[in-house]
Amino acid sequence: MEELGIEVDPQLLELSLTHRSFAYEAGQIPSNERLEFLGDAVLEIVVTDHIFREYPELAEGELAKLRAAVVSSVSLARIARALGVGPMIRLGKGEMATGGHDKRSILADTMEAIIGCVYLSQGMEAAWRFVHRLTDRAIADVIAAGDYADHKTTIQELCAQHGWEHFYEVVGSGPDHDRTYTATLIIDGEARGTGVGSNKRRAEQLAAREAVAQLGDA
Repeated sequence: MEELGIEVDPQLLELSLTHRSFAYEAGQIPSNERLEFLGDAVLEIVVTDHIFREYPELAEGELAKLRAAVVSSVSLARIARALGVGPMIRLGKGEMATGGHDKRSILADTMEAIIGCVYLSQGMEAAWRFVHRLTDRAIADVIAAGDYADHKTTIQELCAQHGWEHFYEVVGSGPDHDRTYTATLIIDGEARGTGVGSNKRRAEQLAAREAVAQLGDA
């Protein structure tokens, strides 16, 4: 498959792109859920090994947060979109009608299934290289941002998916040398999250995190 930059078994690739909604409508044929389970494990070990070796200065809790950000549905969906995976996913009519080809959870699950497909087709060494190609940039971006959970991106995607308008109201207080910022996330005219931080970006991330907890995958 040219988009993936690696040769894989065609039948396994087709299976990795078969969502359960399509499988059900096609007469209970196999779906990509087992491959997703396998790919999730491969993804976890590759990313865990990489960040453990590359970032010895990070404590266990920081490593866990970094890994969670890199293997999150937000990160995997972004990778899937960059590869053009969405239009290739085989979906049932209901999922197609509701924009399933660009739904975060479906894109993320399909990416994990594709990783499982690569592992079964080419073995662990090839899967290792493939996962690195997918995630090394994401790891570097998360490290550079200094925030291991990009809740603002999650909110942006949810709002785009549902056609919601959103913005942050940020108010600063205190002296210049010890400034505190309070951010309130407004979604469709309703306050959905509040965060307090030492800078605007941190306050907005915390407000977005509270909103994500409320809205989930919506």
